Amino acid sequence: MIISDAISSKAHAIPVDFPGVYPAKSRTPSGKVNIKRSIESRLPPQSSTRIVLLTGARQTGKTTLLRHLYPTLTYINLDAPENRDALRSLSTFAWAKTVGNAIIDEAQKEPSVFEKVKHAFDAKSIRFTVLSGSAQILLLRSVREVLAGRVFLYELYPLMLCELASAPGSSASKPPLLAHLIQSKAGIADVLNQASPRLLPEQQHFLSEKEHYLLTWGGMPALLELNDADRTEWLRSYTYTYLERDMADLARLNDLSPFKTFQRLAALRSAQLLSYAELGRDAGVSADTARRYLEYLRISYQNVLLPPFSRNLTSRVVKTPKLYWLDVGLLRQMTGYHGDPTGPVFETYVVSEVYKWIKTSATEAELTFYRTRSGLELDLLIQTPRGILGMEIKSRQRVDTPDLYALREVARALGSEWLGGLCVYRGSEIRFMGEPSIWAVPSSRLLSP
Repeated sequence: MIISDAISSKAHAIPVDFPGVYPAKSRTPSGKVNIKRSIESRLPPQSSTRIVLLTGARQTGKTTLLRHLYPTLTYINLDAPENRDALRSLSTFAWAKTVGNAIIDEAQKEPSVFEKVKHAFDAKSIRFTVLSGSAQILLLRSVREVLAGRVFLYELYPLMLCELASAPGSSASKPPLLAHLIQSKAGIADVLNQASPRLLPEQQHFLSEKEHYLLTWGGMPALLELNDADRTEWLRSYTYTYLERDMADLARLNDLSPFKTFQRLAALRSAQLLSYAELGRDAGVSADTARRYLEYLRISYQNVLLPPFSRNLTSRVVKTPKLYWLDVGLLRQMTGYHGDPTGPVFETYVVSEVYKWIKTSATEAELTFYRTRSGLELDLLIQTPRGILGMEIKSRQRVDTPDLYALREVARALGSEWLGGLCVYRGSEIRFMGEPSIWAVPSSRLLSP
C-alpha cells in the first residue's frame, strides 16, 4: 500500500502499521521530553509559513524534539524503504492532499521529496514542513539545488550542561553564564561581580554531578535512562551504527576498516594540533585521504576543526587548526579511555560546550585559538563584534598566577579589543585574578545557567 492509497481523503488516516509513519493528531509521542532543549526557542511555530531543516548527528534527539514541538504534523520516517518507495511514486500534484504539512525524517534518503515539497510550497498548497536528517552534506546539497532561499536551517547537538542543569519542570532551558559574558555591554567584570563567588554546597554538588556525567558519558539523550553497563554498550553500538549507516550514505566505502582505524587515531588527537600528513601516516592512508576522512567526520557532526587566530600579536603564529571531538562519551568510547578526565579530555569538553552553545544560540561570535611558533598558547579566543574574550582551560581544582601568563600576553597585544580573560578550571569559586579583567571561573559555573 502506498501513502496515496492510505489517505486519499481527509476522512482517512495513514495506517499505524505503515512503517515509521504516524497519523497526525491521533498518535502518541515516542517518549516523554524531560529536558528542554536550548534550540526550542529558535524553532518557528507551526502557525508560520516555513520550510524548516533540522540536522545534527544521529541520536541527538531530533525526532523526539520535532514530534514534541509539532504534535499535529504527520510524521514520516524515510529510514523505512517502503516509505521511500511510497513517496517516490507519489505524484507531485497529490503531495498536498496526501502528505500535507508534515515532518519528514531522514529526508536525504529520497531526493525526490525536495522537489515535491518545493512545488507544493510554492503553490501555497502546503504551509509548513519540517525536514530532518543526520547526513548533513546530502541534506544541504539537496537544499542548495532545490530549496535555496526557502529553508530555515537549524542544528541539534548533544545535550549541554546548561540543558541538564536547568531547573526540572522549567518551561525553557536557560542560557549559561557564558552567554551573559559574551553579550554583556558593560563588560565581564560587571557580570561576574554580580554572580555569587561560591554556591551553596547543595547547588554546587548538583552542578558538579551533572558535569561529571557529561565528562564521563557525553550528551547523547538516550543514555540518560540507562545504567552504566548499558551506556557502555550503547556507545559501542553507536560507533558501529555510525560506520555502517553514515559512511554508507556519505562515502560509499567498500572497506570500512581503514576508516575505523583513522577514526580512532583522530579521536586520540582531540585538543591537539592537526597534521594531515602525520595522521594519514599513522592510519596507513595518504594525506589527501586523511583530509577527506576528516571531512566525513566533520560533516557528520563527530568533530570540529578550530582555526588558529590569524594575526601575529606577539610573534609568528601557527597556521594549523586544532581538532576537537564534539561528544566526550563518543571520544572515550573510541579511544578506550575511561579514567579521570585528562587535560585533553577536559579541554575537549569545555571547547565543545562553548562551540555547541554558540551554534545553538546563533550567537554572533567566532572561535579560534592562539599559538605562536615560540610556544605561547591560549586555548580559546571568542571574537565578537564588541571585542575578544580569552580563555585558558585548566583541568585542576585551583589556578595560580603562572596560569595567567598567556592571557596577560594576549591581552596586552590586543589592547582595546580585549574584553577580558577567563581561566576555566574544575574548582568551585569565581575569583578575580587581576588586570586586565582576568578571572578564574569554574567550568560548572561558566557552562550552566
